[in-house]
Amino acid sequence: MNDAKIQYFRGLLHEKLDELLHEANKTVSGMTSREENMPDPSDRATLESDRNFTLRIRDRERKLIGKIKEALERIETGTYGICEVCGEEISEARLIARPVTTFCIDCKKRQEMEEKVKGL
Repeated sequence: MNDAKIQYFRGLLHEKLDELLHEANKTVSGMTSREENMPDPSDRATLESDRNFTLRIRDRERKLIGKIKEALERIETGTYGICEVCGEEISEARLIARPVTTFCIDCKKRQEMEEKVKGL
């Protein structure tokens, strides 16, 4: 992969990382700054349900942040865009669709098929 493409993906990953960190900070400040006193149990249940949903989303985003940081490390070490299984270059289209991927499309399909067969 040439330097221009590497710079493009580095920028894309940093942009997504900044966006996720900003959302996480908004969630933390939003949950700690509010002081709700809701006497109605239904309103309180709705608020708790919404908070749980938001926290589940943020947990998924936390995992994605880790994957983004790993992808940025692979850029620094020169292994970004190389499939961990077969060692072939991952297509640019796949990296655009999923910049944190570590598998080429063929290896990912094979992995998913194996998981399906094993019932995972």
